[in-house]
Amino acid sequence: MDGTFSLILLLLFLWSLFSQRLARVELSAPVTFVLLGLLLSEGIGVLDLAPSPGTVRTLAEVTLAWVLFTDAARLSFRALRPELGLYGRLLLLGLPMCIGLGTLLAMGLLPGVSGWAALYVAAALAPTDAALGATMMVDPVVPARIRRLINVESGLNDGIATPFVVLALAGVAAAGSASDTHTPGGALVELAIGLVYGALLGLMAGWLLRLGLRRGWATEDVAGTGVLALALLGYTSAIAIGGNGFVAAFVAGLAFGSTHGARRPVLLFVEQTASLFSVLVWLLFGAVLVPAAFDHLTWQAALYAVLSLTVVRMMAVALALAGSGLDGKTVLFVGWFGPRGLASVIFALLAVEELAPPAWQSIVPVVACTVLLSVVAHGVSSAPLAQRYGKASAVTGVPPAGPAADDLPIRGMGAGAVRARRRGGREGRP
Repeated sequence: MDGTFSLILLLLFLWSLFSQRLARVELSAPVTFVLLGLLLSEGIGVLDLAPSPGTVRTLAEVTLAWVLFTDAARLSFRALRPELGLYGRLLLLGLPMCIGLGTLLAMGLLPGVSGWAALYVAAALAPTDAALGATMMVDPVVPARIRRLINVESGLNDGIATPFVVLALAGVAAAGSASDTHTPGGALVELAIGLVYGALLGLMAGWLLRLGLRRGWATEDVAGTGVLALALLGYTSAIAIGGNGFVAAFVAGLAFGSTHGARRPVLLFVEQTASLFSVLVWLLFGAVLVPAAFDHLTWQAALYAVLSLTVVRMMAVALALAGSGLDGKTVLFVGWFGPRGLASVIFALLAVEELAPPAWQSIVPVVACTVLLSVVAHGVSSAPLAQRYGKASAVTGVPPAGPAADDLPIRGMGAGAVRARRRGGREGRP
């Protein structure tokens, strides 16, 4: 095990050295570490990487807490105000419709799944991950307004989908157990406590940090470690008082960002740490989840994966954006670029750890297959579709450029990588 752990650390170091070179040939961090995970997987790869259930659960929970907090805290609501209507359409109309359509499809297509299990599959696959379309997200030929729309949706929809996932998991667990410790009613109470507590914690912490920086009690460089602790504190302390830690972390991030102003230097350390843990989650996805899921994969699960990435997502986006003023090409572009990524992987890992094998074996393979297909499909199509759509929008003059997207970092990409990719795009390099 020491040798395997050392190898993982070596791979992380080597990836940090060559990440920009790999990105130019569309080998992003998710693709790279899923492949490495398969090479390290038990029974498939050259090494047997079989972490304990406790290790998998802890890594997944900590990563999701940090990601939810940072995705929410980094948003500047003042900068979002000009396009608030479009964001609201995608998040408040498109996301629920995506979950609803996905639930109906799961109930009709997947054999033997209950209503709660169908809701879990749909909710776990509703969040998007802009990092999987990183080539498109940093391509200046695509109007900044559209890149920003996709990025903001990705930053917030995982937090909004989390309560649905938590509620569905509680329903699935309750259906397979005689115990009343995990019930949908209890999950709703936990969600409510997490919502209120997270808001209070984020507001208080943001006010205190702003006061401390203004009076010289702290510096932004050191404050970053405190914010890292705060993000995890929101999760752990909410659980301690009977609330839902994920909802608390997300709401605390929203409240903290609105109070503190989402200043990038303070959040940079949290973003970098969350990115590191995210890479490890992708490694576990390839090493643990993909082999386990494909042992139970069915043709219905594969078909659901295809329909989830196309019909379900694109229909929900089209309905949500109807009457928004965006042209048909833009609606199709936004609808296609809904990659399933980190949040879905973590939701799948949590299901494996929380549910009995008969329960997760019918639903987790669907999530794993959809994410794996998305990694390939969106990774391959990101560059050519961005160029094609960008040139078309330049000719027609719509949509307008809108506000710059530079102040909203893409999950999993450092500022240096983003700047390098932008320079490459301007100079005509791949």
